[in-house]
Amino acid sequence: MDAKELQAKDQEVLNNLLEKIKEQTDLFLGYPVSKDFDYQALADFLKYPMNNLGDPFVTSTYGVGSRELEKEVVKFFAELFRAPADNWWGYVTNGGSEGNLYGLYLARELYPKGMVYYSEATHYSVQKNLHLLNMGNIVVRSQENGEIDYEDLEHTIRMNRHMPVIIMANIGTTMTEARDDVAKIKTILKKLAIQHYYIHADAALSGTYSALIEPRPAFDFEDGTDSIAISGHKFFGSPMPCGVVVAKKSNRDRIARSVAYIGSVDTTITGSRNGHSPLFLWHTIKRLGIEGLKDRAMHSLATAAYTEEKLKEMGIAAWRNPNAITVNFPTPSAPICKKWQLAAEQGNSHIICMPNVSEAHIDLFINDLKAEMILQD
Repeated sequence: MDAKELQAKDQEVLNNLLEKIKEQTDLFLGYPVSKDFDYQALADFLKYPMNNLGDPFVTSTYGVGSRELEKEVVKFFAELFRAPADNWWGYVTNGGSEGNLYGLYLARELYPKGMVYYSEATHYSVQKNLHLLNMGNIVVRSQENGEIDYEDLEHTIRMNRHMPVIIMANIGTTMTEARDDVAKIKTILKKLAIQHYYIHADAALSGTYSALIEPRPAFDFEDGTDSIAISGHKFFGSPMPCGVVVAKKSNRDRIARSVAYIGSVDTTITGSRNGHSPLFLWHTIKRLGIEGLKDRAMHSLATAAYTEEKLKEMGIAAWRNPNAITVNFPTPSAPICKKWQLAAEQGNSHIICMPNVSEAHIDLFINDLKAEMILQD
């Protein structure tokens, strides 16, 4: 069958959408999405129905996929997060929320009667995941900077110490990019003599680069985490949302079951999985390497320091958590928020200095703030 061209009016719809996306992409500072990527070298792969169905580490009767590269991606993150050399497993997800769902799923299978503890600064999707899994849960207070309140956590666990403990630790909260200290949480569990526990780290934004900076935050497997989820479209950059979850293989084995239809093992949340996302992550890993990723992290941290300084020079109460790329400040006017796509919560907004954000972008934003202040005077 011959391919048909779009009608002129339909092509115009596409052209208009493309122009809008270009315009909106140029001006956003409020969301953790990297846009400095170029995957033109992978364009030919878009001609094929790539599907990594089943377990990436088990062969399938469906061969149009990228599972060999996916395994390399998972291995990279397992090593980056210091997972046990002989006891790790994972897969490329559709994003951080799916990775968190998977971590909680493993925890529930390990401890069906466990109680989940998470701070009030936790991403909204976690509550949805807990509802889907029908898991009992308790919200713990957050400190002013967004980090979990360890005293409240200890007090709450003590009241329920007869139950297995499941911790959802934030490694970069949504608004302030606060990191919960897994080592401190482990100390609390030891103090209370909790023997049955599971710690999952929601490291969607901060996980990748937290492993590349000094001092290294306490968040990975050596610090006591049992599973970690990150987003691939954030620090790495991808044309579509994606992520990676890494877990202990011994826990994954508890939920695996063979599926004859696909000739593989059912170990993931979704059956069919995007076979293109692993290509993007693999391409970035191979192109940049550890040193290139470190450079991205250092650039983002330097830009965040610059942003905080420039806002403070204007008398704006800006601040950020230690070694964070998120700069917090009081929410500006509605026109500024709309133009720069700034999120707002309880009177506060933030700029997230992703690797694509430069001092020039910040200067443009600062000029808008100054212009508005002049008009108000």
